[in-house]
Amino acid sequence: MPLLALQQLCCPLDGAAMQRDQHQWRCPAGHSFDIARQGYINLLPVQHKKSRDPGDSKEMVAARKHFLDSGHYAPIAAAINALLNDNTDDQHTLQVLDAGCGDGYYLQALSQSLDRDKRQLVATGLDISKWALRSCLQRNRQLNGIVASNRQVPLPDASVDILLCAFGFPVYAEFARLLRPGGLYLQVDSGPDHLLEMRQQLYREVRRSDAPSLDAGQQHIGPVIAERRLQTHTADLNAEELTQLLQMTPHYYRASADARQQLLAQAPMALSLDVRLRLLQRAAVSPAGGE
Repeated sequence: MPLLALQQLCCPLDGAAMQRDQHQWRCPAGHSFDIARQGYINLLPVQHKKSRDPGDSKEMVAARKHFLDSGHYAPIAAAINALLNDNTDDQHTLQVLDAGCGDGYYLQALSQSLDRDKRQLVATGLDISKWALRSCLQRNRQLNGIVASNRQVPLPDASVDILLCAFGFPVYAEFARLLRPGGLYLQVDSGPDHLLEMRQQLYREVRRSDAPSLDAGQQHIGPVIAERRLQTHTADLNAEELTQLLQMTPHYYRASADARQQLLAQAPMALSLDVRLRLLQRAAVSPAGGE
């Protein structure tokens, strides 16, 4: 079925409910925000920007899209879809938010996976980068796109059924505010062996750290109800694909230019994928010490 457009947004300046007026959203105080011709809306206040063009650059987003479209991370998308489908009931309307959606690869795949006869789906991507939202809506113009920060999501309280944060920056108190009672939060993190071969080429010493603790997430949101660890390998990546993948990761800036060249000289090479997926469910009442 066709995806639905967002019906509710909150003003990023005063928090009031906004109404859509053709190509703008307006709040009662008169604050107005234009919908870009690409379809997204920029609700990131100037005072919350740390640079003129925050988030991933146009070039970084393009590299991410080309790499993800190659299918090397398809097992991760499949694991996300399976875990959420296995734990989602047959309710007729689902509000889905991808917090830190990037180019929309996972959101588009999840939207297709959750699509059911008689089910209405509102799928929204949120990212601090306008270039990411442009790429996201190029995948599917029926997706909703918001330029904003995970620290201040311009959506009403208890308005989200499924919240995804894949390799992003979780803000648990804000995510708890957004989730309806019984809503699902899926966090996707790198495991200790993720891209191990790449890291071994880039650094003299490689740290094999486990996925971050979810103690704070459970305190704010609720318990872990399901989890999965995905361990597999990519097919051989050529030098162009390795470069694109590097640009998706912090290693592009952390590693030296010589180390990056040494890595590319090893192409073609396969890389380990080690990903941990943990699904939390929003408590019916606020957990102690939550908000």
